[in-house]
Amino acid sequence: MSRENLVLGEGVQIADDADIGANVVIHAGTVVGPGCVIQDNVVLGKTPKLARRSTAKARDLPGLVLGGGVTVCSGAVVFAGTTIGARTVIGDQAFVREDVTIGEDCGVGRGVCIENEVEIGSRCSIQSNSYITRRSVLEDDVFIAPCVTTTNDNFMGRTDARHGLLKGAIIRRAARIGGGVVILPGIEIGEEAFVAAGALVTKDIPARKLVAGLPARVWRDVPDEELLENQ
Repeated sequence: MSRENLVLGEGVQIADDADIGANVVIHAGTVVGPGCVIQDNVVLGKTPKLARRSTAKARDLPGLVLGGGVTVCSGAVVFAGTTIGARTVIGDQAFVREDVTIGEDCGVGRGVCIENEVEIGSRCSIQSNSYITRRSVLEDDVFIAPCVTTTNDNFMGRTDARHGLLKGAIIRRAARIGGGVVILPGIEIGEEAFVAAGALVTKDIPARKLVAGLPARVWRDVPDEELLENQ
């Protein structure tokens, strides 16, 4: 526990047994729970700097809260207004925006970007270089393979109508999303569904169905032996 070059903002709370690496910046109001591991060059509790045309609203945010046993790996940035559940791991160079809730026992891989206003349940795995867009929901036990992209804006920045229609993916309990999948705005993927690698998801996916293709279509049911309840 080096704590070399540690920079602390006002009102930061750090549990006595937290392990803090070198060159860490912890902004005002952040809470670091017992047993947390904060590796080198991490930034915690950062306040967003919004572009002039951003649809997010500037406001005061509560402090970042890290539950017991959370690990934040080297070079990651986690913003204020976010809560990370116990024993979750935030990987190297990951980026977690404000107003995000991540449950317990999750794994967020290297280079993952989680935008603002996202809800993530417990025991989720989000693998390297995936992008979880603003206003997405991932329920418990969701699996996201590497390089998955979610989207939330059918107008791609044009027209005022888009402001009331921004909506990310809703990925229900224990759904699995394969590598390189692209999910269009507002799509709901049913519980225990399986989206094959490389698919383009343009329509809602029923529960317990396997889909594949460009665009994705239903191929068959997910086998009973693969359902989470049978593991």
